Amino acid sequence: MTPNVSRREFVEVTAAGTAAALLHTSTGHAAPALPMPERPLGNTGHQVRLFSLGGQATLEKAGTRDESVAIIDRAIDLGVNYIDTAAAYGRGISQQYIGDVMTTRRDEVFLATKTHNRSRDGSLRLLEQSLESLQTDHLDLWQLHNVTRAEDLDRIFAEGGAIEALEEAREQGMVRFLGITGHYEPNVLMDGINRFDFDTILMALNAADRHVDSFIETLLPVAVKKNLGIIGMKIPARGRMFREDGINSMCDAMCYVLTLPVSTVIVGCDTVEQLEENVTIAKEFKPLTKTKMVELETLTKPYATDAAFFRKSGGGW
Repeated sequence: MTPNVSRREFVEVTAAGTAAALLHTSTGHAAPALPMPERPLGNTGHQVRLFSLGGQATLEKAGTRDESVAIIDRAIDLGVNYIDTAAAYGRGISQQYIGDVMTTRRDEVFLATKTHNRSRDGSLRLLEQSLESLQTDHLDLWQLHNVTRAEDLDRIFAEGGAIEALEEAREQGMVRFLGITGHYEPNVLMDGINRFDFDTILMALNAADRHVDSFIETLLPVAVKKNLGIIGMKIPARGRMFREDGINSMCDAMCYVLTLPVSTVIVGCDTVEQLEENVTIAKEFKPLTKTKMVELETLTKPYATDAAFFRKSGGGW
């Protein structure tokens, strides 16, 4: 990082340049044929749309297969080309619903899932289950799920740890790229990406971030410097972001994160209508001004701990 440039300035300058340059490239050449602008997913070679579908909300609930399949199909119809899930979502339900769609539409999306097991053998067993549930012979991205503490990393990188499973799966062609995810404590994830050359990082980013264990101030600049594919999550904080006297629209919540130097954001949707609203926001996105970004951050300050309930200082999750 350039001397005498604060982390806030680094992120703001990088974000403005990234958003403007990448959106210009997309709209300058391919926008007429695309439902949404796109950005590079780090060094993977994948051009990911600004809005991506998360495998939670309706997609992880038992008894919602028809509603879930409708959401997934509609997302792909609208141009969503990245779908994220996890073996732990709904104890495998999310992967099953997504797999029902992948039987006919696998080649239309970049498919990502996760292992919450910290051992090699346990993770490889989960991978077999994930591939079967998702009805595919390979993943585009396999990620370490919710790495929260230093002890997690010690287990992952120990002999017989999960990192061995990730490397073996990539060598055997079962997965193409490897990632790490988390929303609890930024320094743990920073240690993770310094220990291993991951391709992507999925991190919690929202307008309350700067007030509670800020990922924007500490982790995001390092991820940018490493040119990781950066995926933002927890944008609406399961609805806790929205207050009458605070942020009160999904447009503000999502555009705040999209103005940062991220590749895409993932959001779980309860209904097709929510999905369509999110896609419209992404399609019409324009980077926010510095003044607007600070305004949104200021609005969240009185309830920042609740809007970042998944953080260490927010009580954890």
